[in-house]
Amino acid sequence: MRRSDLGEFEEVVLLTVAVLAPHAYSVSVAEELEQETGQTVSTGAVHAALQRLEQKGYVTSLLGEATAERGGRRKRLFTVTALGGRVLNDVRQVRNRLWERIVPQVTLKWS
Repeated sequence: MRRSDLGEFEEVVLLTVAVLAPHAYSVSVAEELEQETGQTVSTGAVHAALQRLEQKGYVTSLLGEATAERGGRRKRLFTVTALGGRVLNDVRQVRNRLWERIVPQVTLKWS
């Protein structure tokens, strides 16, 4: 397996960017993760993860238009790069192969 240097939180942030694109920014990502997980997600943690993902080349960003609800400030919008998409596919394939190996046994082991 190729090492992707993608942590679990970074993985879900990257997946969420893919879901929300082209409208993914730190607040919308945090809100989506909170809705999906039912847990509080810090916007600061999401922002830090987005910065790391951008440094790794998994996402790219650009400044959106200024909006009145943000007091004229612009949002930094994120999209998944081709490299980020390949990493997500690699991670998914590994997880799927592992799940396929245990699914028949899950009911027996955990019931």
